[in-house]
Amino acid sequence: MPLTTIMFLLGALILGSGVGYYLRFIISIGKRGSMELEIKQMELEAKEKAKKTVLEAEHKAAEILQESRKEGKEREEKLQTTEERLIKKEDILDKRQGDLDKEVDSIKNKANEIREIKDRADKLIVEREKALEATSGLSVEEAKNKLIKETETRYADDLMVRMRKLENGNHEQLDLRARNILATAIQRFSGSVTADVFSSSVTIPSEDVKGKIIGKEGRNIKVFERMTGVEVLVDESPGFIVLSSFDPVRRAIAKVALEKLILDGRIQPAKIEKTIEEAKAEINKIIEKRGEEAAFECGVMNLDRRVLMVLGRLHFRTSYGQNVLQHSIEMTHIAGMIAQELGANVAVAKAGALVHDIGKALDHEVQGTHVEIGRRVLQKFNTDEAIIKAMQAHHEEYPFETVESVIVQVADHISGSRPGARRDSVEQYIKRLEDLESIATGFPTVERAYALQAGREIRIFVTPEKCTDIEAANLAHDVAKKIEDDLKYPGEIKVTVIRETRITDYAR
Repeated sequence: MPLTTIMFLLGALILGSGVGYYLRFIISIGKRGSMELEIKQMELEAKEKAKKTVLEAEHKAAEILQESRKEGKEREEKLQTTEERLIKKEDILDKRQGDLDKEVDSIKNKANEIREIKDRADKLIVEREKALEATSGLSVEEAKNKLIKETETRYADDLMVRMRKLENGNHEQLDLRARNILATAIQRFSGSVTADVFSSSVTIPSEDVKGKIIGKEGRNIKVFERMTGVEVLVDESPGFIVLSSFDPVRRAIAKVALEKLILDGRIQPAKIEKTIEEAKAEINKIIEKRGEEAAFECGVMNLDRRVLMVLGRLHFRTSYGQNVLQHSIEMTHIAGMIAQELGANVAVAKAGALVHDIGKALDHEVQGTHVEIGRRVLQKFNTDEAIIKAMQAHHEEYPFETVESVIVQVADHISGSRPGARRDSVEQYIKRLEDLESIATGFPTVERAYALQAGREIRIFVTPEKCTDIEAANLAHDVAKKIEDDLKYPGEIKVTVIRETRITDYAR
């Protein structure tokens, strides 16, 4: 390529670069000017906005100041009104205080006048007594004694008759009142009583279960009996397994455990032990629940939870076939009614009745009578002393210290001796009735005798020619004494002797 061409191209390149740089410089100067204009425009807008904000703030501040001044003025007016009202009340109080001071002064003056009049009257009485003593020659005490003695001498017979009438009338009224109270309590409470036995039965789905329960060489049944303390009778009756024990708690645990084992189907020593432990826990829950339910039903809310646990064990305890917990609940209702009629402490009477037999829950484990055991249990758990006094005398092991203790004993007799409350076996029942009738007919003047009211009453008919009315009264006492000496029975037996004369003739 020729040198001139190269030089031309080089010069063109240098010239183009210079022109481009110049154009770029001009463009940048233009952009800088436009940016400065924008910044100035933004500054102006910001100043106007700030000015506007300041004006609005000043306006708002003026409004707030005006409103606060208005509120301050209203508050001042209210304070002024309140101050005026207080001033008026203060004036009224001052006036009333003045009136009260005047009344107090007037009362003091009248009291002084009355005191002076009383002093004058006392002086007159003393002077009159002295004048009478001087006239009669007797002192006041001597005159009084002489008058009483003369009155007694003159009206001795009348006073004796009146005293006897009052005594007899009071006895009759008290006896009638007692009968009405007891009758009212018995009528208001009507509770069913279910008797328990010394065995429980468990239904089995098939006879094959008996073999599983017995186990190889009897190992299952031996483990079960050793763990529960209950005798298992497998061959007593088809379709049932009988559990026998004098302890109802053990019997209940055994029944629950056996039902669970039969339902599970896996009967072997380890499973038996585990199931019995579960049954014990379940029975303990039932015991606690029964104790709480009994206290709630009777409205006795001031007993320790541990006392309620012991009380719940009575659900599985029987006495003469009567459930002891049910007997205690029934007693509580009766004791509450009697206490209410007599105006005694209802809460103490009900609590004493509810826990009166609590010792029976432990009497097969702890030495002593159930009354003494119950006292120790209640004292251990800080039971109110009034409740302990109310329960400890129901068998007269301790004296009757309160009226509530008498109420508890009466309620115990009512609950235990009413017909149907307690039940013996059929053989004992029949034998007791035969013994009652044979004791009565053993007396020479007795014509015939009948045992009534489930053995609670013996009705005796005597020959009127051989027995007078006085002898009939003595006969009733003798029969009752012989029954007490020869028979054992729960509650009490009423002895009624009937002597009647019948004369028959015929008109032809």
